[in-house]
Parts: sequence; C-alpha cells; structure tokens
Amino acid sequence: MELLMQSLVLQATMTWLIGGASLLVGAGVAFLVINTLTNRKSSNIIREAEGEAEMIKQQKILQAKEKFLQLKEEHEKLINEKNSKINQRENEIKQKEFSLSQKQEDLQRKNSEIEAIRENLNMQIEIVEKRKEELERAHRMQVEQLETISGMSAEEAKSQLVESLKEEARSEAMSLINEIVDEAKMTANKEAKNIVIKSIQRVAGETAIENAVTVFHIESDELKGRIIGREGRNIRALEAATGVEVIVDDTPEAIILSAFDPVRREVARLALHQLVTDGRIHPARIEEIVTKTTRQIEEEIIEVGKRTAIDLGIHGLHPELIRMVGKMKYRSSYGQNLLQHSREVANLCAVMASELGLNAKLARRAGLLHDIGKVPDDEPELPHAVFGMKLAEKYKEKPEICNAIGAHHDEVEMTTLLAPIVQVCDAISGARPGARREVVESYIKRLKELEALALSYPGVLKTYAIQAGRELRVIVGSEKVSDQEAESLSFDIARKIQDEMTYPGQVKITVIRETRAISYAK
Repeated sequence: MELLMQSLVLQATMTWLIGGASLLVGAGVAFLVINTLTNRKSSNIIREAEGEAEMIKQQKILQAKEKFLQLKEEHEKLINEKNSKINQRENEIKQKEFSLSQKQEDLQRKNSEIEAIRENLNMQIEIVEKRKEELERAHRMQVEQLETISGMSAEEAKSQLVESLKEEARSEAMSLINEIVDEAKMTANKEAKNIVIKSIQRVAGETAIENAVTVFHIESDELKGRIIGREGRNIRALEAATGVEVIVDDTPEAIILSAFDPVRREVARLALHQLVTDGRIHPARIEEIVTKTTRQIEEEIIEVGKRTAIDLGIHGLHPELIRMVGKMKYRSSYGQNLLQHSREVANLCAVMASELGLNAKLARRAGLLHDIGKVPDDEPELPHAVFGMKLAEKYKEKPEICNAIGAHHDEVEMTTLLAPIVQVCDAISGARPGARREVVESYIKRLKELEALALSYPGVLKTYAIQAGRELRVIVGSEKVSDQEAESLSFDIARKIQDEMTYPGQVKITVIRETRAISYAK
C-alpha cells in the first residue's frame, strides 16, 4: 500500500515535471517568436521615424529659407526707405541753402540801397540845415524890423496876442456852456416828464374810499331786540369783546358798527354775521365767536400778506413784515386803502426804476414797505416814515430800502436813488384824482376860499374852481385888464394861493380875457 502510494506520488511528480518542462519549452519558443517580431517592428518604427525626421528636417530647412528671404526683403525695404528719406532731406537742405544764398544776396542789395539812401538823407539834412539857418536869419531880420516899426518887443506882442486869444476863447466857452446847460435842462425836463408819464400810464390804479363806520344789514327789525339782549347785555358783551361801538337806531334793517380801527370793525361784522346765522346770541357765545373770528382775521391777514408778496414778485420778507402788509388791507389813509396804495406805489416804483436803469425788484420792495409804519401793533410816538424805517432795520432789510422808507416824507436825509423814486411815486399815487378823500365841509370851504381869493383882485368879474379844486379859471374884463396885466394877474394869484392856502397837488390858474366886437345887420 505504501509502495502504491509512493508510485502514485512519483507518477504525479513526473507528470508535473514533464508538464513544467513542456511549458518551459513552449514559453521559450514563444519568447523567441515575440523577440523576433519585436525586432522586426522596432526596425520598421526606426525606419519610419528616420523618414519622418528627414521630412521634418526638409520642412524646417524650407521654412528657414522662407523666413530668411522674408527678413532679407524687409531689410532691403527698410534700407530703401531710409535712403529715400536721406535723399529727400538732402534735397531740402540744398533748397534751404539755395534760398539762404538768395536772401543773403537780397540783404546785400538792400544794404547797398540803404547806404545810398543814407548818403542822400545826409545831403538833404545838410541842405535843410542851411535853409533853416537862412530862415532864422530872415526871421530875426523881420522881427527886428517889426519891433522897430511897432515900437514893442516880440515878447510883449506875444503876450498881447495870447491875452486876446484867451478872452475870445473864454467868451466862446461861456456861450457854449450856456447853450449846453440850456439844452441839458430842456432834455432833462423832457426825459423826466416822459418817465413820470410812462410810469403813470403803465399802472392802473383803483379808487378805494373807506369810512369809519360799517353798516351791517339784517333781514328784519325783529333781530335788533335779540342782538341787544335783555337789558342790553348782548350788545354790551359784543362791544366789550370787539372794542366797536354798536349803534342800533331806527334805520330799517341795518345796524351800524363804528370804530376807527377797520380790523375791529371787520371782526365785529363777521362775528355778528355768524351769531345772526346761528341764532344763539348770548354773552358766552358772543365771546366764543369773537375769539374764533379774531383768529380767522389773523390768518386772513397773513394770507393776504403772502398773496400780495407773491403777486408783486417779492421774496424773502420777514414773517412779521408779511403780517404788516396783510394788515394794510384794513387800514386807510385819507380814505385811500393802504394796501391798494402800497401796491400801486410798488408798481410805480418798479416802472420808474426800470425807466431809469435801476433795480426794479428793489424799488418794488421799497414801494410796498414804505408805509408799514402806519400799521403798528401799538401806537408809536415817531412819525410813521421813521418808525417804518426802524421796523425795516429790525427785520434785516437792506440799507437802501430802509433809507427809502424813512426819507419818503423828508424826515430822514436821502442817501440812495431809491428814496426820491419812492417819494415821487407815493405823491403820484396820493395825488391821483379819486385816490384820497377830504371831509366834504373842508373841501367846499377850500373851493370857496379859492374863488374868493381870486375875486379880491381888481378887474376880476367871475371865478370858477373846477376839477376838484385843481384848476381855477378867472374871467377878467377886457376894458379893465390888458393882456400883459392878465399874465401878471395869473402869476400873482398863483403866488398868493401858494403862500396862504393848503391844498393837495397843484392848482392851475387860467386867466381868460375876451374882446368881443358886436354889430347887427338890419
């Protein structure tokens, strides 16, 4: 059994050895085959690589030759360009040398000409000097002869001639100065009149007359008892709250509110209107409505001031000045509404300033503010012009505007051109027919005094005051007063009116003398 096992192992071992040997033989054969094939392939690859390398070498050689030819062409081109530039530069240099040589020749020729001219001038100068000496000698001889004949020296004759020329020039200068002054006066008067007329024509003014009373209309007289109240307590409460005198009389369907302050009258009127509309009229309600109405009026005053400033194109006003401008709506001066007057003066100032070539905006501002001294919260002791100037200074207005406000009634010295413009425009607005109102009695009295004054002169037959007292027509007898005396009479009446009477604006005196020849045909 063991022998069998050993024989089997031996057989297996031999079989394995034989198989391994055969494998080794096969591997060797395979290696030889592979090696043979590899050698053949390597030789083929080497031949192909050598061929490709030869081709690449030929290509590179060709590329190098092409690059060399290209660089050679560029180099030759660059050399040609430089040669052409050098040739061009040489040509330019040759031309410049040629022109310089020509200029040098011209210069030499001119120098020779100048030398010839100089020699000629020297000869002419010598001739002139000789002639000058001859003339001086002849002049001295003539002067000596004249001195011998006239009996005076040359200096004396010269001084006498100079004096006569001075007198003649002085007389001519004086006459010329007088002509210039007369012409300037005529031109100045004409230009001034044109400016004033244009300013007045370009501003349309409204007529506004206010009274010291306001009439409040009611629907029926039954409301009067309710307004008066029991034992007059309602009317007393209204008067105490507003400061306005309420007059309830027999005037049908009307109640009169009397006060010098238009703001108070307006507050009383609006408050009374609300009370009558509401129907509840008692002291507590009256005080409430008056307080509310006062606030509304204050707001309206500020709104009117702002709207006025915007309408006139005035910006940057202090709020307090805006409020004062609004208060002008409820103020009047000689019956003329102060706000309308100030607006009119502002527009007139702007027009006149533009005509004179001045700042129209500044003039309009000064014209609007010129009467702010008339609307203070408390009554000042200063004149309204000076007080208005101090208010303008307080609220940082420009110095020229402050001076124009203070000087428009000659209470402060005028320092700018705005001041006379504001003064003139204020006078134009105030003197406009219908702008201001006098008391009827004083108006009639003034007209009668005008007529009586003219009637006091001998030879005067009739007098008529017309155009609201701005013209006085005087009719004289032709047999008592001559034409020359009529002119003298007109002048005398004007002087007497100017010295003895007070009147707005100016009064024109017209003396009429008629000569009539009457005959009848039968």
